[in-house]
Amino acid sequence: MKLQKYLTNTIEMKFESRVRFIKMNAFFLKKAKRRIIVFSFLVSFIIVAGCKARKTASDKALGDGNITFKIVQVNDVYEIAPLGGGSYGGMARVAHVRDSIAMLHPNTYLVMAGDFLNPSLLGTIKLDGERIKGKQMIEVMNAMNFDLVTFGNHEFDIGEEALQKRLNESNFQWTSANVRHRTDAGTGPFLLERSSGTEVVSNSHIIVVDDGNNGDLKLGFFSVTIPSNPVDFVDYGDVFKEAEKAYAALENDVDIVIGLTHLEIELDIALTKKLPKLQFIMGGHEHYAMLVPSDNAIIAKADANAKTVYIHTLEYNKTSKNLKIDSHLFPIDEKIASEPKVAEIVNRWNAVLEKKISEVVSNPNEVIYKTTTPLDGTDSASRGIQTNLGDIVTAAMATSFNGPVDGAIVNGGSFRADDMLKGNLTSIDVFRVLPFGGNVVKVQIKGSLLIEVLNHGKSKGGTGAYLQRHNLEEGSNGNWLVAGKPIDPKEVYTIAMSDYLMKGFDIPFLTRNHKEVLSVYEPELSEAAADIRKTVILYLKALNK
Repeated sequence: MKLQKYLTNTIEMKFESRVRFIKMNAFFLKKAKRRIIVFSFLVSFIIVAGCKARKTASDKALGDGNITFKIVQVNDVYEIAPLGGGSYGGMARVAHVRDSIAMLHPNTYLVMAGDFLNPSLLGTIKLDGERIKGKQMIEVMNAMNFDLVTFGNHEFDIGEEALQKRLNESNFQWTSANVRHRTDAGTGPFLLERSSGTEVVSNSHIIVVDDGNNGDLKLGFFSVTIPSNPVDFVDYGDVFKEAEKAYAALENDVDIVIGLTHLEIELDIALTKKLPKLQFIMGGHEHYAMLVPSDNAIIAKADANAKTVYIHTLEYNKTSKNLKIDSHLFPIDEKIASEPKVAEIVNRWNAVLEKKISEVVSNPNEVIYKTTTPLDGTDSASRGIQTNLGDIVTAAMATSFNGPVDGAIVNGGSFRADDMLKGNLTSIDVFRVLPFGGNVVKVQIKGSLLIEVLNHGKSKGGTGAYLQRHNLEEGSNGNWLVAGKPIDPKEVYTIAMSDYLMKGFDIPFLTRNHKEVLSVYEPELSEAAADIRKTVILYLKALNK
């Protein structure tokens, strides 16, 4: 029983070298995915009680100077429920793992390294006339008793008003050294308006570890966030300068300084070089697990959507000032039990989601497609290059009408999962990718305007106006091709596109009133094209046969 064995034996594990550390981590994950057996809290208690001879943190000799604590790390979690037909993820499962560890090791802390309020499928749904925008995540995280979180770049996507509501609703601590709230009155820290009064999102945060035998240990956390989602109400300070100031302010007041960051790994590595005494960073942003040694530090990131969590065991000797770190990447899958209180909240929100989805498809949890290659739904790819997910969505659009079309286009900003889609895909996964829905329309358009549209999409690489395409590609000399042949400016082409594009939002000159838009066919409600999600779901199901 992997989790049992880990929980009862982990205090005896020693961090001998980074090379061995990384090999152990990879071996543990490979084995755990196949063999992990979940246990209930009651069974855990029985096992602990039956192993009294085993040495635990509380058995250490008085005055030996060693204090052990644990941190459970998650990052980039957008969905509260399990994904992939229930095969991985789920915040109630994470809660069970953390609570199980805390039963044996009371000094256990739960942290989030950014990106959790957005994007999410639930967040786009309206409840009582207002989009949810992360409310469900705050309620779940409150029930999980998170100890500390920081901002990810996607937190600001929900807008100033919604973000302030989520800050006020949270009962856990936030920290950031480089994110500030820009208002008409000036720029300052974000504030949390709670029933107990106003709290400030401070540059750093201190947690005191209470060890009965060896006194207290002060942990100092600082955070910085990548400035990749600029909005007018957020002021991003320089990542390195603000981190250096926060570190300097903590250094003489705490025993250990830990980074809780939301940066690209290259920036995390650069940060460890700027702060040579920093030994440990828990980070987010990349969406896939990594454990990267850098000079004197280690940088850990778990998989997005709680496919995995990192369980860090840190042992610090107050006399020698020596810090030992032992980290395990732990899979969160269908073999993990769910914490009942959190599961109840998740199920309630899931009922809201499924009711909404069932208006489009009858079985939201049906597995409709099994990937052989992960489908790239990340923001950076969808908004900058043609992706395999873009191929599927636009091909589905092109086949959603009776009769052929010449090509299909959709704005990359419509893809909102910001994730790699792997394994079994369900209808809910398609809704995650395309949460705003909308019609697929069939447009008769002059070749000259089509060329202008495609050039505009190309020029908008890196933004939501970049176009994912089907049967339309750029030739070697920079001209545009349809079905491998140059587009004739004088010809009329039939193109399937999202109705959003025809509203002039991403391509201002593309509207129904343009003289080179000859006709726009709106699908009937009974047709698949009436909802782009249904179009893609039916297409994937056909591919899966």
